[in-house]
Amino acid sequence: MIKYALICKKAICQHEFEAWFSNSADYDQQEKARQLICPLCQSTRIEKAIMAPAIKSPKRAASTTKTTENIAAMAAKLRANISKNCEDVGDKFADEARAIHYGEKPERGIYGQARPADAKALIEEGVGIVPLPDMIVPNSKKTLN
Repeated sequence: MIKYALICKKAICQHEFEAWFSNSADYDQQEKARQLICPLCQSTRIEKAIMAPAIKSPKRAASTTKTTENIAAMAAKLRANISKNCEDVGDKFADEARAIHYGEKPERGIYGQARPADAKALIEEGVGIVPLPDMIVPNSKKTLN
């Protein structure tokens, strides 16, 4: 896992936030596909912010290892909970979320994939959605471009 400091490059926003990725290639792939979205303005113009490297002491390394283990354990619990209580609707996520929101389908927990433009449209319609980090998505599938 790798954590990056990110910044929204939309002139009126400039929001700085952090995100976790499985590796640097995951960041590159998501950035190229414009799948990174600012949590404030939903812009897909996201870049890495300047970060200072962390210097690890033996004590800090042990603490970091424990923290990483705790995060992995929590992610496993979240994955299990989502898998048990929610339905994977795959690439039909936007349609299913919209149908549930408008009462056309029964209310239930769902997860799946949505293109950034579809996610933005759902948010603008008032449909409550939250992006899930890859590490907590059960049986993670390839994301849409």
